[in-house]
Amino acid sequence: MSDWPEGRNGGPGERYGRGSGSPQPESARAMPHVRRRPAPPQSPPRIPPQQGQGYDGYGEAPGYDSGYNTGQVYGGGQRGGAQGGGRGGDSGYVQPRSAPDWGRRIKVGTLTLVVVLLAVSIGTYFWADGKLKREVDLAKVIDRPSEGDGTNYLIVGSDSREGMTAEDKKKLHTGSAEGKRTDSMMILHDGSNGPTMISLPRDSNVEIPSFVGSESGKKFEGTGRQVKLNAAYAEDGPELLVRTVEFNTGLRIDHYVEIGFGGFANIVDAIGGVEMDIPKAFKDKKSGADFQAGKQTLNGEQSLAFVRTRYAFAGSDLDRTKNQQKFLAALASQTATPSTILNPFKLYPTMGAGLDTLIVDKDMSLWSLGNMFFAMKGVTGGEGTSMNIPLSGQSVNGNLVWDKDKVKQLVEQLKNDEKVTVKGS
Repeated sequence: MSDWPEGRNGGPGERYGRGSGSPQPESARAMPHVRRRPAPPQSPPRIPPQQGQGYDGYGEAPGYDSGYNTGQVYGGGQRGGAQGGGRGGDSGYVQPRSAPDWGRRIKVGTLTLVVVLLAVSIGTYFWADGKLKREVDLAKVIDRPSEGDGTNYLIVGSDSREGMTAEDKKKLHTGSAEGKRTDSMMILHDGSNGPTMISLPRDSNVEIPSFVGSESGKKFEGTGRQVKLNAAYAEDGPELLVRTVEFNTGLRIDHYVEIGFGGFANIVDAIGGVEMDIPKAFKDKKSGADFQAGKQTLNGEQSLAFVRTRYAFAGSDLDRTKNQQKFLAALASQTATPSTILNPFKLYPTMGAGLDTLIVDKDMSLWSLGNMFFAMKGVTGGEGTSMNIPLSGQSVNGNLVWDKDKVKQLVEQLKNDEKVTVKGS
């Protein structure tokens, strides 16, 4: 029998061979295609490339046949997790994070700091500007001298007791007199040749010129009256005082600044006291002064006593004005320091104590006030000059008489912003 059994590579009529008895030659026999089943996947231990050269990154030796090659190259491209070719899940390799951009961080931090400082500075400016008492109207002053170079400030210390309690008055030895009078007056010139501070003794003999009343607006003609300088302030306030100083000196006053007893003492206490070197011990019951010689730090009460004392000195008011200049310059020098300016816990109390009692003219700005302050500091630093106005003696009524020729020369030097060569008293 030459036929293949049924079911073998087709039916009875589909045979791969017909035997030798067939008239047709027997064709080549087709063998069935049997696909080899791939071997189960294995996870051999990972061997680093440097320890197993020729491995494909997954520990397989060269020539290893997994049984079924799809054409994908394992171990190539990105490694780890789902991106590791799908073999074994997470390969244990962690992609490094990018380095931080320090340049950008520094720029952002610097910009933020600048914005904060700017906001604080603007806020402080408007806070301080709102505290200034612009009560003096220099536009009411008539027949004014011509303007010169530099800036001239008239700085006045008054004996105003405004806002002081009975206990404060007793503690500071101010008395209880009503109203206010000038306890000290000085001209501060700020120019290109350094600052010049000139004290005007309150007992100076001056002439009251014609003037317009600050409240009434009525004009009062001059009669040649000779009075003490502080009488001008007592008669019609700051405007008449400025008018009298300008008339008797010929120097135009650009700004007016006044501070009372209470404000003066508060400023000193706010900065923690002012260090002074007192050359000789002195004592005065009226002012409350009681000082030993040598370096010492004065608090507000002591400072006020120091600048008000005159009966303990042979030169009386002249010696007092010198002490006032010395103290104000020291106050400015010790206040304008980084420890005060950069410390908000000292800066704001100091500014608040001063601005609360400071009276200025209507055109005074914080910028001008700051310039005045640093000009005062310059006097102590050796950049400027301090002096009393030149005197020629005393009048019949005991007032101090100015040396007119020297005063004229001094004023010309200040107007032209020249170096001051005139010597004071």
